[in-house]
Amino acid sequence: MPDPAALAVADQVGAQLTRLVRLVERVHGRAQGPDAIERATYLLLVHLVQDGPQRASTLAEAVHSDPSTVSRQVGHLVRLGYVERVADPDDGRATLLVPTEEGRRVLEANRARRTATIAQLLDAWPAADREALAELLTRFVSDLEELKGRTAPAVAARGSGA
Repeated sequence: MPDPAALAVADQVGAQLTRLVRLVERVHGRAQGPDAIERATYLLLVHLVQDGPQRASTLAEAVHSDPSTVSRQVGHLVRLGYVERVADPDDGRATLLVPTEEGRRVLEANRARRTATIAQLLDAWPAADREALAELLTRFVSDLEELKGRTAPAVAARGSGA
C-alpha cells in the first residue's frame, strides 16, 4: 500500500481530474458553429483519420468503449456524412469505416478550435512549464491506458461494460 504522502498526492490528482472533466464537458458543451461535434464523435474521427479504415470492433477497442455504443455513434457519423461504410476487401462480409472528406474537414476545424483554446490557456505559462505539462500528461494517459489494458479482463468478467 502506498504511503500516506503518495495517497494524498493521488487524492489531489483525482480531485483535479474530476474538475478537469467537468470543465471540459462544460466548455465542449458550449462549442458552437456549424462544425461543432460531440467529444465522442471527435474521438472516433481522430482514430479513423489517424489509423485509417477499420472495423467498428477495432475502433471500439481503440477508444476503450463498448461496441454497441460505438455502433450507435458510427451510425450518427454516417448520417452526418462524416464516415462511410465500405466493404472490407479482405472479407466481403465485413465493413470498414472510412472518414469522408467532409469528416476530415470537420475534424480539422474542431482540432484547430481545440488547439487555439489550449494555446490561449497556456499562453502566459513559461515554455518549460508548457512542455512539462505535455510530457507529464502524455505519460499519465499512457500509464492509464496500460493499466486499463491490464485490468480489462477482470472488468469484463464482472460484466461492468467499462
